[in-house]
Amino acid sequence: MLGSRLLEAENDVLLERLSEIVGPANILALSGDMAAYTEDWTGKYRGEALAVVRPASTAEVTEVVAACAASGVAIVPQGGRTGLCGGGVPVPGKPSVILSLTRMTKIRSLDAAGRTVVAEAGVVLETLQAEVAKSGLAFPLSFGAKGSCTIGGNLATNAGGSNVVRYGNTRELCLGIEAVLPDGSVINALTGLRKDNTGYDFKDLLIGAEGTLGVITAAVFKLFPEPTARATAFLSVASLDQAIEVLNKVQDRTGGAVEAFEYMSQPAIDVICRAFPDIRPPLEGTVETGVLLEVASIRPADGRVLQDGSIGLQNDLMEILAELMEAEFIVDAMLAQSERQRGELWRMRESVLESITANGPAHILDISLPLANVATFVTEMDQEAHSLGFQPLTIGHLGDGNLHYALAAAPSYDWSGLPLETAKEVAFALLTRLNGSFSAEHGIGQSKLPVMTKLKEPAQLAAMRAIKTALDPNNIMNPGKLIPLK
Repeated sequence: MLGSRLLEAENDVLLERLSEIVGPANILALSGDMAAYTEDWTGKYRGEALAVVRPASTAEVTEVVAACAASGVAIVPQGGRTGLCGGGVPVPGKPSVILSLTRMTKIRSLDAAGRTVVAEAGVVLETLQAEVAKSGLAFPLSFGAKGSCTIGGNLATNAGGSNVVRYGNTRELCLGIEAVLPDGSVINALTGLRKDNTGYDFKDLLIGAEGTLGVITAAVFKLFPEPTARATAFLSVASLDQAIEVLNKVQDRTGGAVEAFEYMSQPAIDVICRAFPDIRPPLEGTVETGVLLEVASIRPADGRVLQDGSIGLQNDLMEILAELMEAEFIVDAMLAQSERQRGELWRMRESVLESITANGPAHILDISLPLANVATFVTEMDQEAHSLGFQPLTIGHLGDGNLHYALAAAPSYDWSGLPLETAKEVAFALLTRLNGSFSAEHGIGQSKLPVMTKLKEPAQLAAMRAIKTALDPNNIMNPGKLIPLK
């Protein structure tokens, strides 16, 4: 009892100190006020916290981290709360403070000549995109949660999305970071240099670390010219193998202008149209292998308006698709003729997660494979899934080999009686055989710790633990995430 009272007194002292740092209005300590912060987007992961602290500057983050470190209290960094793996909520067993970075919303600078931008961790992705667009530039990271996810979370999970095929993941878009380490020291590497061989690159160490090594407070990103022309189409391709050939042929003919190459299976399209009745299938009949294709260009010639009102890039893509149909790679195709039609195609793609959720219980595997092995995985896994009573609802960023393979109950089967663990084991064994990864872009968090333990190479796990121990010896940075305990 005495120990409990002493602990409460110590926590009260810490909360008072945190209140002094960020101001009383920016610390939440009542369970009702903290409820939205202690549960992740999926609803599967809930935690308890001593408080939610909302700093407005890197200096305040530094003081918060130092105060928590001195008290032995864990810190759980949190952004827009759009994660799917439980990485942004506390785990039982260690008193925690949630460090919400949503007040750190400054876009500190934009260098139009150097095509870089410096943004703080709490900047919403869509807000950043809108701001740089005013200068005729683009930040190409894109996915469905762009209206609520934050830059800090994108960095912490090395987020991907639909444009990875051309621009890469968040890691490839980042030139430098500012971060607070577990001891309260600050790494400041926001120079925006594209060449800097002066030792270990802490940027690449902290990106994708899910807040387990420090708190990213700001970053400098590459920007690109805003495309002057886009052409968007929905294709029914003869097979997944041939879809990869279509990707490469379109890349070759357009000079690598493919920005998105998104796979959508017919069952996934059916689920979307049931969940959103106003969304119409873009093609008549059953789609063999559905692909949402988008190419973009900054060349003035590609943006030229032709006599029929179409633009050059659309006309060029139409010719390419016609040739591929003649060669029987493509079964059918629909080319968006307006921004409205383009928007409808993208709305269909970006409604997948909500639609699968509305369809009923499901388990989504976020996986990646070498492009040459994607078709083999889908063919073999679909057969196994059907035999176990599941209906696969598969979509994915096919251009970079990332599949979101969702397992739902097949018609007439009850989810509660299905052998989910067996299906997962089959999938992971198949991934291992085909040189794939069990986590492509959603991170590890809490949900994938068991498979991390089982499938991650032991030498890599040992190296990760050594780095964690060196930088965070007291395990106060987002404990219970990413790195399995021995």
